[in-house]
Amino acid sequence: MGELKGLFNNRILMVSVLAWFIAQALKVILTLLKEKKVDFTRLIGSGGMPSSHSAFVVSLATSVGITHGWDSTYFAISAIFTLIVMYDAAGVRRATGKQAMILNKIISELHRHKEIKHERLKELIGHTPIEVFAGALLGILISYLFI
Repeated sequence: MGELKGLFNNRILMVSVLAWFIAQALKVILTLLKEKKVDFTRLIGSGGMPSSHSAFVVSLATSVGITHGWDSTYFAISAIFTLIVMYDAAGVRRATGKQAMILNKIISELHRHKEIKHERLKELIGHTPIEVFAGALLGILISYLFI
């Protein structure tokens, strides 16, 4: 039981989770403003503005930097981890999302017996660079507010 209490007393972890939650909540709000409907699935869904992945890991790295020093090994590890996650969110996962969109369109057009239009995909579900950047800024802001 003491380990569980220690987990909830970990300020860096709690601030990072807060940044993730705020990013997810913002997705619900932005969906409401843009599409005029409440979509609570955005609280747990991936993709969209802002990137909760970026908010989460940038908040982690920022909190570690504030707490342990910008020249610490802990910050170096968390910064490298952050860059990998952000690259993945904007690269691999975004390409996967584009592929899913095209496959859905193909299936829909097959059902309507239409000619299938296609586009060449890069071979290299995620976020646009601006979504990743917005998530990163949110992570920094939340860390500075709560650490």
